[in-house]
Amino acid sequence: MAKPTKDTFDPKAFLAKVGAGKTILEFHKNQHVFEQGDVADTVFYIQRGKVKLTVVSEQGKEAVVAILEPGQFFGEGCMNGHPLRIATTTAIEDCVITSITKEAMLAAIHDEPTFSELFMAYLLTRNSRIEEDLIDQLFNSSERRLARLLLLLANFGKEGSPQPISPNISQETLAEMVGTTRSRVSYFMNKFRKLGLISYNGHIEVHNSLLSAVLHEKPQLRESE
Repeated sequence: MAKPTKDTFDPKAFLAKVGAGKTILEFHKNQHVFEQGDVADTVFYIQRGKVKLTVVSEQGKEAVVAILEPGQFFGEGCMNGHPLRIATTTAIEDCVITSITKEAMLAAIHDEPTFSELFMAYLLTRNSRIEEDLIDQLFNSSERRLARLLLLLANFGKEGSPQPISPNISQETLAEMVGTTRSRVSYFMNKFRKLGLISYNGHIEVHNSLLSAVLHEKPQLRESE
């Protein structure tokens, strides 16, 4: 079979199929994909489902640092020479994930420009998100951080309509990501609901009014601690 050319190569189709160095895996809710300290020699790509990324400090404190969705890579630290995983990844719902060996990733990046562009775009987006998260932690109140997190989880700013937030993302998880307590998250969520910024219907629906409140720094989001 002839090798696909730059014009015909489809990176998402490539990632969705079993092949040299690629395996399609299924994970059930609460199952680890890998754990902090495991050998790092594989990159993963989410086909379906959501995964949370957690880190445990030397003192035993655990923090959720990201919720990853379909179309995102994770475990890419092995490409930069990290021999061990620096975080734990856990399925928060049933997932289908492509496992790609480091060697297969390097070959695809070298041989397929469209795949290289996809992976580079992911890395740049991820880097920008980390910078924004750091600024958010340094300068914003926990209430505004929660509002921003809800907007991100609902995919505001991306193509298509905002998406409902999965009920599998608990208030405990939101609290760990925001850097506050579950009781504070519960208080803010009830406040947002009463103000009409969000609604509950088996899942969380985020309204445009929450985005407006964040962008224009409305008084209701000027909580201080």
